[in-house]
Amino acid sequence: MSPALTTDKADRAEAAAAGAAGPSDSSGAVRINHVHKAFGRPGAAQPVLDDISLDVRPGEFVCILGASGCGKSTLLNLIADLDRPTAGTIEVPGGRPALMFQEHALFPWLTAGKNIELALRLRGVPRADRRPEAERLLELVRLGGAYGKRVHELSGGMRQRVALARALAQDSSVLLMDEPFAALDAITRDVLHGELTRIWSETGVSVLFVTHNVREAVRLAERVVLLSSRPGRVVREWAVDIPQPRRIEDAAVADLSIEITEELRGEIRRHGRH
Repeated sequence: MSPALTTDKADRAEAAAAGAAGPSDSSGAVRINHVHKAFGRPGAAQPVLDDISLDVRPGEFVCILGASGCGKSTLLNLIADLDRPTAGTIEVPGGRPALMFQEHALFPWLTAGKNIELALRLRGVPRADRRPEAERLLELVRLGGAYGKRVHELSGGMRQRVALARALAQDSSVLLMDEPFAALDAITRDVLHGELTRIWSETGVSVLFVTHNVREAVRLAERVVLLSSRPGRVVREWAVDIPQPRRIEDAAVADLSIEITEELRGEIRRHGRH
């Protein structure tokens, strides 16, 4: 989360992390219609996103891929209602999405379970029901028994599991993930890829996952969407028809990753000539 956020944006970001989600809706789709975003003073604004249109179907897993600075995180912030588009519209019929940041954003003075209970409280879950639900969610992310552990007692991968459980506690039909595994070592990241696809399959939540890692995108997604370098535009999409569970070293994953990487390199080269 950018330190340049205004107080209003910071408040909304804290609410998103803690779980102040809107009312649930069964549709669960995200609809992005001709969205533009620019930063700066009127007359000198720099475009970051240009005419983005994208739909995410209920229960779909979509990865947004692109070079650093192409506007991937900006797009996620717009969908999460942490910022407003300069033009265009974004619709999330199921209410505010759950959001998981690259950093775990857990409150260090709370235990793992109490971090999750905070999201449940903001959702309006009665006090008596919060601990059983928090323990259920910890079991879902395979952290049973970690309810009473403090953040400093957890590994990086465990912290991200708690952050995922807290996001799921919002009971939103849409989960936004902003490079949540980028800071983890390769083995931990690989394990969490498998856990995420299992949880996605079990819950039916729609996932919009931002990454700059091509192999990660192909490992996880049903659809990969490539953004151009700034300003970000949708350049191309790929349907990933490789059966789950996938491994990052699978030949089919490698082959599609090579194709997408070549397209990404082309976009970076084109950007470098401007």
